[in-house]
Amino acid sequence: MEKVNFEKALEKLEKVVSDLEKGDVSLEDSLRFYEQGVNLADFCQKEIEKAKKKVEILVKHDDGSVSLEPFDENEHKDDVVTSRKIKPKKKEGPSLFE
Repeated sequence: MEKVNFEKALEKLEKVVSDLEKGDVSLEDSLRFYEQGVNLADFCQKEIEKAKKKVEILVKHDDGSVSLEPFDENEHKDDVVTSRKIKPKKKEGPSLFE
């Protein structure tokens, strides 16, 4: 039996959804596809949860040291990553857009 990974399961799930959305399958096939889709969605969700547990973040401490720590989704759900805007260097001479 073929080992299913996340990408294959997601691909199969997308096919099942597509087939069901077409609406040109029998009721019996629709029920079979639906059951297969539920199983695939459950598998994908479990794989996502396993991946989340493996994610670590790099934390910079007040003393300047850094460490890897497990990522806690609840602890960081309101964090916003900001970036500093860099002003472009002023060009010498006339600009075509001024």
